[in-house]
Amino acid sequence: MRRIILFVEDYGHEAFIRSVIQRVARDQRMEVEMLSRNVRGGHGKAVAELKSYLRDLRNEKTGLPDLLVVATDANCRGYQERKKEIDAVTDEWRDISIYAVPDPHIERWLLLDSAAFKSVMGQGCKAPDHKCERDRYKKILMDAMLRAGVHPSLGGMEFAEDIVNAMDFKRMERVDHSLGQFLKSIRNKFKEWS
Repeated sequence: MRRIILFVEDYGHEAFIRSVIQRVARDQRMEVEMLSRNVRGGHGKAVAELKSYLRDLRNEKTGLPDLLVVATDANCRGYQERKKEIDAVTDEWRDISIYAVPDPHIERWLLLDSAAFKSVMGQGCKAPDHKCERDRYKKILMDAMLRAGVHPSLGGMEFAEDIVNAMDFKRMERVDHSLGQFLKSIRNKFKEWS
């Protein structure tokens, strides 16, 4: 069994990332154990806590995970800039680290596959454009769910697993660079383990 640590910015990241990993593990017939290290307070707090976690991991020297998945929104900075920031923190751990950097926000990833959204919600959603405005995709996600007659209690992220399981991953790799990078990285890691 492979041990995976999820270092995520918030519940939305955890719900989406955990669902992707579970789906890939199922497809590869591999057992995984996932442990979450959630952070509240945005990207800056997430990076500070990641540094602290890695310092503790370095001192522990036992129980190293097989994989560390770091998830934080690009927040209008762009995928490459966020990746460079995380690379600087995970430097000595890069061989066991992969990143999920939704550009600009995780809610956008839930809206990318209209067919998957429709299969879960009963009504499709308009594919989101790529603009950088705070809370824009939260509102778009909420509006799409309300139009479908669903009143989400957790901003829609409680449906992440169902939407992820309905997604066409191959198509998503081509549709969105940031999601494509994460999907390729996780599938490559599982192939490496096979």
